[in-house]
Amino acid sequence: MRWKVDFYSTQVENHIQKWPVRIKAKFVRIIELIEKHGPDEIGMPHIKPLGRGLFEIRAKSDEGLGRAPFCMIKGKIVIVLSGFIKKTQKTPLGEMELARKRMKEVKNDE
Repeated sequence: MRWKVDFYSTQVENHIQKWPVRIKAKFVRIIELIEKHGPDEIGMPHIKPLGRGLFEIRAKSDEGLGRAPFCMIKGKIVIVLSGFIKKTQKTPLGEMELARKRMKEVKNDE
C-alpha cells in the first residue's frame, strides 16, 4: 500500500502553493518520495523528526528554506499541518505551537 499525503486544510495547501518556485518544486519532489517510500525511508535531509509524533518536510533551494510540519495517522496517511519559509536559524515558536495544536486535533479525529 502506498502512502497518502494530505493537507490539514485548503488554506495550508494554498499557502504552500505560493512558495517560491524552486522551494515548491523541492517540496513536491519530497511529497512524491513520501508517497512512494514512506517518511521513515527518506529521513534527513528531507525529513526531520521534531519529537512526540511531529516531523517536518525540509525543502531547500537557493531561494531559501521551506518547512512543513506533519504527522502520520493510521493507514499510512501523512497530514501536512502547516508550512512556512524559514528566515532564522531556529524554527519560530508560534509555528511549532500551531503544528502541535493541529496534530492534536488530527489525532483526536482518527
